[in-house]
Amino acid sequence: MDNKRDIRTPQENLRIAIMGQAAFGARVLEILSDQGENIIAVWLPQGKAGGKPDPLKTAADGRGIPTFQPESYRTPETLEVFRNTNPDLLIMAFVTDIIPPSFFGIPTQGAICYHPSILPRHRGGSAINWAVIMGDRETGLSIFWADAGIDTGAVLLQKPIPIGPEDTTGALYFNRLFPLGVEAIVESVNLIKEGRAPRMVQDEGLATYEPLCNDKVARIDWGKPATEVHNLIRGCDPQPGAYSFYRGKKVRFFETRLVETGSSDERPGEVLATDEAGFTVAAHAGALHIGKVRTETGKQDAIAFATETGLKPGETFTAESQLDR
Repeated sequence: MDNKRDIRTPQENLRIAIMGQAAFGARVLEILSDQGENIIAVWLPQGKAGGKPDPLKTAADGRGIPTFQPESYRTPETLEVFRNTNPDLLIMAFVTDIIPPSFFGIPTQGAICYHPSILPRHRGGSAINWAVIMGDRETGLSIFWADAGIDTGAVLLQKPIPIGPEDTTGALYFNRLFPLGVEAIVESVNLIKEGRAPRMVQDEGLATYEPLCNDKVARIDWGKPATEVHNLIRGCDPQPGAYSFYRGKKVRFFETRLVETGSSDERPGEVLATDEAGFTVAAHAGALHIGKVRTETGKQDAIAFATETGLKPGETFTAESQLDR
């Protein structure tokens, strides 16, 4: 990255708009509000007004902060409403809508956005998933200055974290990237107020961009190395859940652990054993012990699934359902 810094005049009383959703957005608002920041407005995901209140809206309502939930962020009317709130800084805390770049030029101090990877690696909406799926040993978070690209803006700050061999996407987010991300946004606001916030240009030569982690990428190929299958299951936990088929029905796998088989005779997808904690399935050059599964009836312990279905050693999980053949 280019370490060029854009140092601005210190600002003491920023008028801050928060755009986001869910528990993360709510926590950012709560922390900033509690430390005395001037939160002037909250912007919620478009087109969802009238449903179950978002935690961010609930937090804003409890503090008397105005909330806006436009049907679209792409209309001139929405942009004008945003302009009329006269923000100094826009904080994007868990934003899934595509926001037109015309919004970013309105705040006098610009717009900053939270992203759960060390940019420019793993741009896109499933950054944590792909860090785990690809077997990365480290990930982290970036706070960057929003621009017209997807996660391409200059970086304000970054915080790395290690990825353990059995960490899941859910564990990384809720246990580390969520609380660390809130702290990083608070730190970023302080740097901006002090006129010390850098703008480090991302190195496009190191950039990667992956698609959303959904069922298009979550199907298990048991013929792949056991470590790759293990990473896929961890990376798809809690959503969408890496899956295979048993007797033609989709089964999603969770709580995976690598197991050495000591043999190369097993068929990919073959059930090798069951025990009180789950069951073991063969892959290439190894096997995986599975602790939980989810089917169309819900999530359950893997051994309960085995008992209910009569799953036995020698049976096989397949990459295709009977309908696919």
